[in-house]
Amino acid sequence: MQPLITITDIGRKYVIGSETIHAIKSVTLTINKGEFVALMGPSGSGKSTLMNILGCLDTPTKGEYILNGIQVSQMTDSELAEVRNKEIGFVFQTFNLLPRSSAQDNVALPLVYAGVAKKERDERAATALTNVGLANRLHHKPNELSGGQRQRVAVARALINNPSIILADEPTGNLDTKTSIEIMGLIEEIHAKGNTIILVTHEEDIAQHAHRIVRMRDGLVEDDYQNQDIKTVAEKV
Repeated sequence: MQPLITITDIGRKYVIGSETIHAIKSVTLTINKGEFVALMGPSGSGKSTLMNILGCLDTPTKGEYILNGIQVSQMTDSELAEVRNKEIGFVFQTFNLLPRSSAQDNVALPLVYAGVAKKERDERAATALTNVGLANRLHHKPNELSGGQRQRVAVARALINNPSIILADEPTGNLDTKTSIEIMGLIEEIHAKGNTIILVTHEEDIAQHAHRIVRMRDGLVEDDYQNQDIKTVAEKV
């Protein structure tokens, strides 16, 4: 079985004036379906750039990226947008919800781009919100929800298209400890259902929930290993 993600000698440089910045020098990685991987590293290590490439938000300057059998490294912006909407669910630190839309409409948004009819969109969004424990919050707007509830809405939205991978970028960064534990419990449940998760974090205790840890430094992979000491939310409570 081929890996879900294969990146080979990926590099990304930015030219700013006369200066060239190598955000990623050379990264080679494979990630299999159903893995739960934490991508770690200090600020400036290249982890955010790598996440943007994995999420088809950016293209590499060199190297090859194959996602679910699709060669995405040379795609145009519109082709990338299509792959993104179909293959990837995003969960961001800042939730990225539309402030004037209800939880249900926020979750249904990717289905609008996918051309799904309104009745089906509403039904699927309601189911997704029920699955993350928000059945009684369908019509609430983001400002009527707590931080943890907003992140649950974002998780439901990420799952709505049954994507190949969930990319979670510092998903607990704006949450208090108790709420962070709840969200990590939700992410563990999603992984247990067979979803592939890539979690970008600089927090050690959050990374310990992942089954594999990839550490970056100076645009290179410094370490890549199976986590022998997996922390689960069930153990903490």
